[in-house]
Amino acid sequence: MNQKALVLDEQAIGRAMTRIAHQIIEKNKGIDDCLLVGIRTRGIFLAERLAKKIAEIEKKTIPVGELDITLYRDDLTKKTNNQEPLVKGSDIPIDISEKKVILVDDVLYTGRTVRAGLDALMDIGRPAAIQLAVLVDRGHRELPIRADYVGKNIPTSSEEKIVVELAEVDQLDQVSIFDK
Repeated sequence: MNQKALVLDEQAIGRAMTRIAHQIIEKNKGIDDCLLVGIRTRGIFLAERLAKKIAEIEKKTIPVGELDITLYRDDLTKKTNNQEPLVKGSDIPIDISEKKVILVDDVLYTGRTVRAGLDALMDIGRPAAIQLAVLVDRGHRELPIRADYVGKNIPTSSEEKIVVELAEVDQLDQVSIFDK
């Protein structure tokens, strides 16, 4: 793959996360009965970053959970040696029933990952509401899904790929566009 452009650097990602944190607080009139749930893998780290920003602003903590959507995907591709899907498990620290769940992911593209996340959440409990926060919305939706909170809209062609790198996994923070 050939890198075409660097669209977000470390500072831009930080600003986007701060803006999303403020929007979450504003829309929910605080953070009571809210929790953040990150979709594996990078969504978890983004949810943790949002929780830290929200705690700085509100002076109280918001619970953070991890969601593994492997078994809910319609395109199971990562498999173990015995051809079974590789499941890492979900970890939701509180009962999500009657809570406002903010689902967090790195890139919103076709909407299929989010649909899988919604299905996984509904199997865990019945939230009062589910909201979606993404660092990047690149368009090309195949399902009627939209984000409530977006760090940056990056229109792309279907021949391009958005790559989100986070320090927790990749040792640096940046978002780039690559040619496929």
